[in-house]
Amino acid sequence: MNQHKVNGLQYYSFETFGEQITNAVFTRLGGVSSGGPAGLNVGSNVGDDIANVRTNRSKIFNALKLPESSFFDCWQVHGPDYVVVNSSHADQGRIQELKADAMLTNDPKVSLFMRFADCTPILLFDPVKNVVGIAHAGWQGTVKRTAGNLVRGFQEVYGCDPKDIIAGIGPSIGPDHYEVGQQVIDQVRVAYQDTHELLFHPINGGGWAFDLWEANRSDLRGAGVQNIEGSQLCTACDTHQWFSHRAEHGKTGRFAAVISLSKGDPQ
Repeated sequence: MNQHKVNGLQYYSFETFGEQITNAVFTRLGGVSSGGPAGLNVGSNVGDDIANVRTNRSKIFNALKLPESSFFDCWQVHGPDYVVVNSSHADQGRIQELKADAMLTNDPKVSLFMRFADCTPILLFDPVKNVVGIAHAGWQGTVKRTAGNLVRGFQEVYGCDPKDIIAGIGPSIGPDHYEVGQQVIDQVRVAYQDTHELLFHPINGGGWAFDLWEANRSDLRGAGVQNIEGSQLCTACDTHQWFSHRAEHGKTGRFAAVISLSKGDPQ
């Protein structure tokens, strides 16, 4: 990933996407929030003042030179469903509480926006059909194949060929920190029957850590995506840069990921 610093904010973009679109995963650095969600928090349910959240979001859109009116998000529920976005919240007149963990659009006037704190950001771009998408996959979304389902959305809605789709797996909790219990292990074994042994790593004390990066890479490959870039950035390893629900024991904020067909206004 490429690293960028703009107006006191820091974000990463996927090198494989080139300069054709806007894509960004923001760190927690910068912003106006304090306390547990200190920095560039964009989560409204983590004890932060809503005015801070809105200011932080404005800073993000300003840094990317995207109009904030292009903003579109959804209520993330750790499920497999996707939303087809045909216009921004501003065009719809109000924010709708759509429950989904993936979104896709072919509208350059829309900027897809999601929040993370250990779960995996997955960004997709089809340069042939000009479609972008984003998914949120923690262990539940990964088991439910949210990333692969989003790829199928690209196919069903816009007629995309998975071989044309470029994918980026963003910063999330890495396999060196993500110890899981038997419930998760059992569900991963069912969901990834042929490859589940590759998705767990032994840790000190006899436990097992789940590799969200490799699991989602496997899901994308199974859906036909061949071009996949991984960030290999662990949120729990570096809480100076990232919000981490696991490393900060739930007392943390949410960082933002954004993708848009628009390249922003160079002004």
